[in-house]
Amino acid sequence: MNSLIGDLKSYARQDFPVAEITSYLTAYDLSEDTLNEYIGFKSDKYARHLVHKDEDFEILIVCWTPGQTAPIHGHEGEKCWMRVEKGSLQVCNYELESMNPLALKMVDQIKGEAGFLDGPAEIHSVENIYEKPAVSLHIYAKPFAECDIYCLDSGTIKRVSLVYDTMYKEPC
Repeated sequence: MNSLIGDLKSYARQDFPVAEITSYLTAYDLSEDTLNEYIGFKSDKYARHLVHKDEDFEILIVCWTPGQTAPIHGHEGEKCWMRVEKGSLQVCNYELESMNPLALKMVDQIKGEAGFLDGPAEIHSVENIYEKPAVSLHIYAKPFAECDIYCLDSGTIKRVSLVYDTMYKEPC
């Protein structure tokens, strides 16, 4: 994990060049032992485990049991990448068509299996619709504490605070 952090610090000085980081993360080898240090599931929601955070970026490991969902949400215009490390996740990417009334267009719906990289994401949802648990690695260039949740049923956008389940391997 230290090499990932060091390399991302270098990319931060270049304002996170998308093509280079995408190529880097596609080839990056996160060891099973390192990944296992951050794995922890919750029964009521997906679990967010903070690995590293500074003013330029944060790294999370997110653990998903079957049926758990991150609803349609935005990333505050920041660059972010998600890579599936174990299992499979369904990723749906959206484009905002209208704010009033709220209208989103689904751009693609992908079965992200281990090794799948999505990003930099703008508006998307992530869901474990499969029968086995899943684990994903998330890189957020310029961390943010809140994000918008888009509810197509009600036509509303709700601002929510983001929380961690662990920080640096310690429970919150």
